[in-house]
Amino acid sequence: MPDLPPELRWREWMRRIEAVLFASASPVPRDDLARVVGHGASVDLLVEDLAADLEGRAFEVTQVAGGWIFRTRAIYAPAIRAAADVGNKLLDLSEFDVAVLAAIAYHQPITRDGLKDIFGKEISRDLIGRLHARDLIGTGPRSPRRGAPYTFVTTEQFLVAFGLESLRDLPDQEQLEDAGAPSS
Repeated sequence: MPDLPPELRWREWMRRIEAVLFASASPVPRDDLARVVGHGASVDLLVEDLAADLEGRAFEVTQVAGGWIFRTRAIYAPAIRAAADVGNKLLDLSEFDVAVLAAIAYHQPITRDGLKDIFGKEISRDLIGRLHARDLIGTGPRSPRRGAPYTFVTTEQFLVAFGLESLRDLPDQEQLEDAGAPSS
């Protein structure tokens, strides 16, 4: 590729990144993309240019969970559900399931007793099992308390499912209140 003019080389690097993202089911980290285009190229700028090329298209490049992934734009979700056989595991979560998932995200690592303190009632093993089966939570370190109960933490799949780069992207209390969530 060194024999290509700079503009064509840049386009080729963008195509390579596009091909890798298209073929990947999970976020592709910067280092993996750098191996595809060479460490002399700016992966961030290439992805930025690719995103600009995709403006107005049904899909986009999104940075989540420490890497980039292709996603269909949210506006097209109803069309996809109507015509394609897509798994709606996340859509099967009840409002309470999502509330428990949010509590785990904000207070991790947290035990079932910690969740009980937040919600004022026992959190069933079935609910924890549903979240675990969807790979939204995982087992964290054992609590140093008596009996060394398991703790729960969110997973990379949680970040991907909710379009977060990291847990720092979770909304803060003020943003939650602005969105209509009850204050704690």
